[in-house]
Amino acid sequence: MATFDNNSNITDIESWYIPMDILRIVCIIITIVIALILLAIIASKQIPRTAPMMLMANACLSELVCVCTALGLAAFTLDNDLKRIQYQDSLCVFRAYINYSMTVIQNHSYNLQAIYRYVTVVYPTRIFWQSCRLQLCLIIITWIFGLVAFIPFLFTDYIKYNVENQICQAPIRLSFAIIYIALVIYIIPNMILNIIYIKLVRYVRDMNKRVTSANVLARAERELKMVRNIVTISTILVILGLPYAIFILMSFFTTIPKYHFRIAFIFIDISTTATMIALFKTTDVIKVAAVQTVTELITKITRANT
Repeated sequence: MATFDNNSNITDIESWYIPMDILRIVCIIITIVIALILLAIIASKQIPRTAPMMLMANACLSELVCVCTALGLAAFTLDNDLKRIQYQDSLCVFRAYINYSMTVIQNHSYNLQAIYRYVTVVYPTRIFWQSCRLQLCLIIITWIFGLVAFIPFLFTDYIKYNVENQICQAPIRLSFAIIYIALVIYIIPNMILNIIYIKLVRYVRDMNKRVTSANVLARAERELKMVRNIVTISTILVILGLPYAIFILMSFFTTIPKYHFRIAFIFIDISTTATMIALFKTTDVIKVAAVQTVTELITKITRANT
């Protein structure tokens, strides 16, 4: 298993470290609050117990767990920066493992939603493929895959403590570990999502060319809109994750900036906040339920004060 050093050594810090650490933590806390609100709305009586809502709940839950692990990473960095020490605790490697695993699960939660929308349009008569039971099985499979995919990292030296960035991560350099991370966490999930979107766009276009019932066509276009929203959310993650990707590409040819993880992770933490806001704004059912909940709360407060 990866080793750690309990010795604490004094280290110099830059003036921008702590403000950036605090900004990261603020973004993460905002994301946690939004995720909890969305989960509460989904669990409320206003939301129907359907497969799409189950998949939405899975996306919110995976995002919540993911940012909670990110909070652990950011808190560890801030604590070391405040104490001006070099210190790797016993959970440092484990936090990195969980963060990698939950990011995989989070990204595939969007794929599950896209696959469901695709199936409802292309195979509307396959009821079992649209059932809650099958969706639950797929959710469990993605969680198992995410947790298993990075287990080898726990028992090797792939994850190392980076002193300058006060974080445990796989070093960004030309190596099997970093290529594996890029493929499993970013490239493969986004390829799957974009392939589904392109195939669905083509299918809906073909429907427009054929004689198709207005109701069927309207439903297909509605599902296409939902997949387009999911792609938009994924695109936000990709764009704000570009610094990390750029550092990976740079590392293959030249020396990357010393504080690359600090720079990359502030963009990643901002992206999680942006995606949760986008998830709320692009889901009409949740927006309607939120408005109803707020209206009911205001009504109760008004009655109590009169």
